Amino acid sequence: MGSWGRRTAGLGLCLLTACSGGAPKAASGDAAASSSPPVSQAVITATPKDASQDVPADAPVKVVVAQGRLVSVRLADSAGAALTGKIAPDGASWTFEGHLAPATPYTLDSVAEDAAGLRAAQHTAFTTVGPAHTFAAFFTPEDGSTVGVGMPVSLRFTRPIADRATVEQAVSVTADPPVPVVGHWFGSQRLDFRPEKYWAAGTKVTLALRLKDVQGAPGEYGTQAKEVHFTVGRAQVSVADLDAHTMTVRQDGRVLRTLRISGGSPEHSTYLGALVISEKYEVTRMNSQTVGMGDEYDIKDVPHAMRLTASGTFVHGNYWADRSVFGSANTSHGCIGLADAKGGSTDTPAGWFYTNSIIGDVIEVRGEDGDTVPPDNGLNDWNLPWAQWVKAGPAAPSATATAGPSASASPSGSASATAPGVH
Repeated sequence: MGSWGRRTAGLGLCLLTACSGGAPKAASGDAAASSSPPVSQAVITATPKDASQDVPADAPVKVVVAQGRLVSVRLADSAGAALTGKIAPDGASWTFEGHLAPATPYTLDSVAEDAAGLRAAQHTAFTTVGPAHTFAAFFTPEDGSTVGVGMPVSLRFTRPIADRATVEQAVSVTADPPVPVVGHWFGSQRLDFRPEKYWAAGTKVTLALRLKDVQGAPGEYGTQAKEVHFTVGRAQVSVADLDAHTMTVRQDGRVLRTLRISGGSPEHSTYLGALVISEKYEVTRMNSQTVGMGDEYDIKDVPHAMRLTASGTFVHGNYWADRSVFGSANTSHGCIGLADAKGGSTDTPAGWFYTNSIIGDVIEVRGEDGDTVPPDNGLNDWNLPWAQWVKAGPAAPSATATAGPSASASPSGSASATAPGVH
């Protein structure tokens, strides 16, 4: 829930986990090999803390900064609606004076500036507690959105579900044109739905939540009765060849462009398989400490970043590496890098790919070395073979749409917060 952000971040900077590929080893590669930009002295502290769950609806929401002044603060709910707060006259704090909604995920994005004009950022996500003895489902994608062909329907429940079969029967995902859609549980709090192959371009999808008064666990009852509608846009599936250091971008079967890339180094290999774009940020901060790599890098203005895994794999712009790296060597800590300019530009390879990508687009990553991405790491459900996806588990999955033609494309790598909404 809190690990997935909005479809496109409006604030300029967010502190995000990156870059992490397969098994981390001794650090080497892109950011470590280059000098990082000067570090801002401003220190931001937000309340509630990042990843907090079961936050009371009347809990204080506050941001304070030391050695600097706040430039902007944005508190938003799961639908992206901003809540009003006030920055103090001295710029040292921001306070939200209202009440939060129950059982709702929130993001709190803050930017501060030190005396030298250097900016620091902080991204915090937290979830409020639901009413006692109830549960709800945070869903992605959002109602009314247009997504890529790789976007699964993903539900995150606010409480562990013991009676998964009953809860699953109260949820349906149907497609027009029709195609069989099957649910699969990842643990007791995540239920995803997908067809066997990628959605066909133009498909209209409806998620029906009929959870009101459904018992999910002893004494725990659902609260939702809602329909969510989204549309699958054009079919964009790119192939990143880590050995050839290229990424071929195809849209509706036509090659748009072949880009030079730099993937993960041998010490930090990029995940293989079908990776789905789950978040977009025009510029973001990437800090090696967030993925357990110590002080290897801290780059506060990484341009054109798009998340591929919850653990921190991104495809992003890179302005600090020599241009000769792209197309010739894999030097990153697991991310896929594209040549870019400081500050970002739509004229660069990274800027072009960012502009031409939407949430739910797929990058099929191929290479001789590396681990296949786990299907529950992000929105990468396609990496679980269909036979295993439909295999009866704690709750026997069932098709929820009339059988019809398969979707247009399938992931070649198959063998393995888009903010969730709750309304």
